[in-house]
Amino acid sequence: MGTCREEETTLKCVWVHGPIIVGAGPSGLAASACLADKGVPSLLLEKSNCIASLWQYKTYDRLTLHLPKQFCELPLMGFPADFPKYPSKEQFVSYMESYASRYSIEPRFGQSVESAEFDPSCGFWRVRTQDMKYLSRWIIIATGENAEPVVPDMQGMDKFHGPVIHTSVYKSGAEFRNQNVLVVGCGNSGMEVCLDLCSHNASPHMVVRNTVHVLPREMFGYSTFGVAMALLKWFPLRLVDKFLLLVANFTFGNTERLGLRRPKTGPIELKNVTGKTPVLDVGALSQIKTGKIKVMEGVREITRRGAKFIDGQEKEFDSIIFATGYKSNVPSWLKSDFFTEQGMPKTPFPNGWKGDNGLYSVGFTRRGLLGTTSDAIKIAKDIADQHMAFKDAKITTYNAHIVLQKKS
Repeated sequence: MGTCREEETTLKCVWVHGPIIVGAGPSGLAASACLADKGVPSLLLEKSNCIASLWQYKTYDRLTLHLPKQFCELPLMGFPADFPKYPSKEQFVSYMESYASRYSIEPRFGQSVESAEFDPSCGFWRVRTQDMKYLSRWIIIATGENAEPVVPDMQGMDKFHGPVIHTSVYKSGAEFRNQNVLVVGCGNSGMEVCLDLCSHNASPHMVVRNTVHVLPREMFGYSTFGVAMALLKWFPLRLVDKFLLLVANFTFGNTERLGLRRPKTGPIELKNVTGKTPVLDVGALSQIKTGKIKVMEGVREITRRGAKFIDGQEKEFDSIIFATGYKSNVPSWLKSDFFTEQGMPKTPFPNGWKGDNGLYSVGFTRRGLLGTTSDAIKIAKDIADQHMAFKDAKITTYNAHIVLQKKS
């Protein structure tokens, strides 16, 4: 890593010999480790003060991995053998810290990327943070699909008398004991928050605005996701989807009578096309059946004391929790047409990992950590090949220079 001078700026400018990786979550760590394994240095920029800040700061206490650990491993290093089938968030964080240590990954923390742009005049990427400028031949976007919380703008929200939070700041139902709580969103987070609220004697009302697939987390003693992955090796996707729905209907009965309408598209196909993940039930369905979790239709407006619903009901609430997910923030700082306005690669999986002029993306596959692993391995090989060619070209140029000197 070296320095360069640039006119009309007070920012220090740093030349990076390997790629710049933006984001020190699982995707950034995976890319850095795969590059290190091939002898390629990299610089990892992270706006927070730790690795995996989403996991460390913006997840609730009861969170565990929804998939078995073998589907959530980063490349080159598995989970410790003594970890449970579904590791807790603390265990997952400790695994990532061990991973970073093994591959000597030392991110530059407190570096929030404000802009990144390819400069065709010199063939390098210019990456600017609040106090630095970096130059590199390559940039890897690893900020992921879940960079920023999504909070919908609801009519009357500013009138509500109580706290309004996103699940990114929710920790435990202990803070909502004996309260009536409106939970907006019915994905995995919404279901688990409702379940957690029930365990602390709160009364959650879950808003289900759209259709949703709910599947058992396990079937026949095996992970539902694992069974689906195994079947997809032998059978067409739509046939596997039909099998999953058959098992779900046998396990739960008709969820539509509970207010949970299923999409017409099957769960795996829907996930692949839209990124919408099916809910893997860990106990919320039974609480819905007993009435401890009340399912509500869409909200018409928020009132000072509660909410009015589109079916005409009006209820009072003490708090509102938005379990409305996250979004990519790439369009706000990356100057490139490689990504859509929603911050996802325009080219779908499995070819969305590479753009032009040394631009790469990892962790935007809508396929979780399995997709991250696939991206990281491809990116590392591609850059390693270029890196070696670049070094060979420098050696050839140096040798030619020596020969010319001797002749003269």
